[in-house]
Amino acid sequence: MSAGSSRRSDHQFLCSICLDVFTDPVTVPCGHNFCKHCITEHWDTNGSSDCPLCKESFQRRPPLRVNTFIREMVAEFRCEAEQRSSSSSSSSSSEQQDAKPGEVPCDACTGTKLKALKSCLVCLASYCETHLKPHLTVSSLKRHQLAEPVENLEDRMCSKHFKPLELFCKTEQTCVCLLCSVVDHRTHEIVPLREEYEARQAELKKTEAEIKQMRQKRRLKIQEIKESAKISRDAAEGEKAEGVQVFVALREAVVRGLNEFVKEVEDKQETTEKQAEDFIRDLEEEISELKKRSCEVKQLSRSEDHLHLLRSFSSLNPAPPARDWTEVSVRPPPYEGTAARAVATLEETLGKKMKRLLAEAELRRVQRYAVDVTLNPRTAHDDLRLSDEGKRVQHKENRHLKQNIKTFYHDIFVLGNESFSSGRFYFQVEVKGNTYWALGLVKESVDRKGLIEMSSQDGCWILWLRKRKENKALAPPSDARSDPKKVGVFLDHQKGLISFYDVDAAALIRSFTGCRFPEKLYPIFSLYGDDSGSLSICPVNQTV
Repeated sequence: MSAGSSRRSDHQFLCSICLDVFTDPVTVPCGHNFCKHCITEHWDTNGSSDCPLCKESFQRRPPLRVNTFIREMVAEFRCEAEQRSSSSSSSSSSEQQDAKPGEVPCDACTGTKLKALKSCLVCLASYCETHLKPHLTVSSLKRHQLAEPVENLEDRMCSKHFKPLELFCKTEQTCVCLLCSVVDHRTHEIVPLREEYEARQAELKKTEAEIKQMRQKRRLKIQEIKESAKISRDAAEGEKAEGVQVFVALREAVVRGLNEFVKEVEDKQETTEKQAEDFIRDLEEEISELKKRSCEVKQLSRSEDHLHLLRSFSSLNPAPPARDWTEVSVRPPPYEGTAARAVATLEETLGKKMKRLLAEAELRRVQRYAVDVTLNPRTAHDDLRLSDEGKRVQHKENRHLKQNIKTFYHDIFVLGNESFSSGRFYFQVEVKGNTYWALGLVKESVDRKGLIEMSSQDGCWILWLRKRKENKALAPPSDARSDPKKVGVFLDHQKGLISFYDVDAAALIRSFTGCRFPEKLYPIFSLYGDDSGSLSICPVNQTV
């Protein structure tokens, strides 16, 4: 056993938190050992249960029991350490060492200074083992106060009475000797130096704990700032991507408008040039015919045969019909205003394009806050049938209604399982093909047994559609241009905002602003009058 003990490293018995020998050693699930007090304080400070060495995190704080085997090993280690200390003391008595730099030398040694073992607060000198013997054997010197070897012993003595500074004046906050307390500080509050030392030690430990807590808070603040910076960085990257997409689309629209403008001008010029070419061709053909007739006339006019001239004159080709070119001209097309009209058209196109792109960007922004919403069967009206995965609801009329404290009894509704009390959230529902549906958000205390007033004043922010033969209306009717196939619901709790989106059209249907949410909010859904239809909570796919 002793052989094994001699091979043991002292570090095996040190707690990695306090760096001291184990006190009540405990073992955490990952296998590492700590003082029970140290690991408990570490968990309380950090607010989470993990191993300070390997950083393994535990879902729940494990129960801590003292490891008796390690405790016995530590006790044996302490005994061995004390034996080594006493052995070291005895060996030093027989074999003294020279004073090294930083060690207190013996003041009585001449030549080579030996290491001092004690300092006398009366003699104001430090002594090695040999020169200390008189203070251990001579009766008059035995009364001198010995202390661990220290330098500058004069600083530890009263400069007025040459007595040890062993008292503390709390009134003047200074160290004094026994005579000072009687002569100069007799009316002051005097305490032993050790008592004040222990009080200051307690203050230092309290300050150290406060500093440790402040450091921990600042570490958490650093983590919080880093997380905020990361969120800001991600938001900036997303915003840049959205902006680039918008400006690229606008640039393409501008280029397309420019090309259309240039083509319009070039088409007009091409038409004008073609008209001029046609006129010139006709004129050149007439000139050719006239030239031919002129040759015939000239040749006949030179004939001296009377009979031939008369016979040939009657057979001479008639003059071709001559076109009146007086009013014919090539007029340049009216180019004035073409650029202005092109710019106006481009402006209108860009306005529509920008509105569409901004709407798509806004929808993509809110879709980043998508959450998984499922239906709560315990709240469903008996006429509603939910799918096993809690994502789809159908209307199936049931004549045997059951009473349940959480179930909707009068109005045909069902709530979602998830509640929202802070932050931002988004979910979307496929509603196409249904003639009567409703969805949105309601307060937790919504009346499940009576009629629900679907108004924001009553804590209900609901969008509904009811189709009839004579008309179609979406509440409020002025908010809808067509029946949406897929509706997105967005909540910004801090801003008091609830918005409904037509996902396929990337268009805002309506928004509730300036809302107050004193209670938790729950998703709410309704489907009525069509046994073949269904409402489906669908996943968010940012492809807009």
